[in-house]
Amino acid sequence: MAQIVFVTPRGTPVGPPPAMELLSHKLIHVTGGDAVAEHASQVSLVLVDARTDLVAARTACLVIHAGADLPVLLLVPAAGLSVVGVDWRMDDFVLADAEPAEFEARIRLLLQAEPVTKTLSAGPVVVDEDAYFATVGGQPLDLTYTEFELLKYLVAHPGRVLTREQLLSEVWGYDYFGGARTVDVHIRRLRAKLGPEYDAWIGTVRNVGYRFGANR
Repeated sequence: MAQIVFVTPRGTPVGPPPAMELLSHKLIHVTGGDAVAEHASQVSLVLVDARTDLVAARTACLVIHAGADLPVLLLVPAAGLSVVGVDWRMDDFVLADAEPAEFEARIRLLLQAEPVTKTLSAGPVVVDEDAYFATVGGQPLDLTYTEFELLKYLVAHPGRVLTREQLLSEVWGYDYFGGARTVDVHIRRLRAKLGPEYDAWIGTVRNVGYRFGANR
């Protein structure tokens, strides 16, 4: 038996689907995705009700994803499937009129799923995306936010030639108005922090950009 938070939109006092009432799971009913956080330590899964308000359900999924490390199962009517996408940040969905066995199977699969590891590594560098922590040769690196994002992008694309313009758009964003020299300055700082033993892992491709692992 699992403890599940059942989330409904505000102002919509709708009960759980009949199929869920036939299962042995304990439901904690809340309204709005922001109410999940106070129960996060007590439950194993979140069931978001999209039967009456798709917009509110999407908002709830996004809020839950940002604030709680819990799998999210979306309860959706068949007519709403055409607007549901990965950008909703739910882990799975189940149709509102599904049989109890279908609900149980979806719940079990989510509870048994292996957590996704958000760690990148290439050569001597390891980047932990969740913890915003990076090491080189096993030693921690003291990086600014932008230095971390730049190193993460380099490590995620080992061996590829990355132009300054590409790095600007991917790390700084398309709305950044600084010049390509910004990339050079941050690369120089990154190399200094990697130290003389590892700085050559960030190679320069003349007149183009940079490549991680170019000299290795």
